[in-house]
Amino acid sequence: MTRCALAGTVYLVGAGPGAVDLITVRGLRILQSADVVLHDALISPELLAEAKPEAQLLHVGKRGYCVGSTRQETIHEALIRFAREGKSVCRLKCGDPCVFGRGGEEAEVLAEADIPFEIVPGVTSAVGACAAANIPLTHRDTGQAVALVTGHHDPDSPDCTLDWDALTRLPGVVFYMAVRHVAKIAAKLSDSGMSLNTPAAVIESATLPSQRVLVGDLSDIGRVAEEGAVRGPAVFVVGEVVARAKPARKGGGLRAALPTALAGGVRQEAGVHT
Repeated sequence: MTRCALAGTVYLVGAGPGAVDLITVRGLRILQSADVVLHDALISPELLAEAKPEAQLLHVGKRGYCVGSTRQETIHEALIRFAREGKSVCRLKCGDPCVFGRGGEEAEVLAEADIPFEIVPGVTSAVGACAAANIPLTHRDTGQAVALVTGHHDPDSPDCTLDWDALTRLPGVVFYMAVRHVAKIAAKLSDSGMSLNTPAAVIESATLPSQRVLVGDLSDIGRVAEEGAVRGPAVFVVGEVVARAKPARKGGGLRAALPTALAGGVRQEAGVHT
């Protein structure tokens, strides 16, 4: 199963939703063998420690709505430059590279520059966060479809081009990068016909010991998130599947969740690791 990073090749690697041990085996082997690692801001130092001692580590993250972030063009130039120098390059991204991770843009640039590349998938935040919160992302009875949606733009701004009417007809929606806009998103969904009683949750720092799950419904989730002082990273989940969350049996796995009621409040998750 040995798989090492090849010289002159760029690997777009998904690191998973947060916990160090949720990176894939292939992703970890690429990280451990690459000459250069360009990583996102939220990648754990513990995971970066897996890089070989002589590897060059470069922080190229984006935080705070791009304030003080590395320009995407700068990342593109670095990927091409290092590959042309004959180095193996690991572009380490949170979650999955191609789910709101700009992996598609980077792949296009590499292809145009005739640079060999490989996309190594990762556990995207929606999947990891809902699993960590014991929310079934899909369910045969109440969740036969799910949409992964960016919540980065202000819903009232012209930059937001989401089809709210279409989203309200789906049984499950997960918003990424939506911490600033939870209340506005909830209002848009309800104004477009979604019931105010629809269960909702904000999952902060998913899969980490500091994980919190804030639950409510469409009518009050904005208030719950504000009073909970959510700072991110977080995903915002809307749909009947939220009501199907079940508390984990204590000691029944890598982590044990404390029970909660769907009553508009905060569930603090216990970070139990073995």
